[in-house]
Amino acid sequence: MSRQERKNMVEFIEKVKGYDKAILMYMTDADIEHIYNTAYYHFEEIVE
Repeated sequence: MSRQERKNMVEFIEKVKGYDKAILMYMTDADIEHIYNTAYYHFEEIVE
């Protein structure tokens, strides 16, 4: 994952899930991607 992709994912997770950026900084790319996918799936359901 590129740095820009990770940054965008972290920003989305912060806004939607309310996670602290300091916590997300120490997570692996796989962890970030998993949280992002889960948050995005739920966000998408709410919007529809």
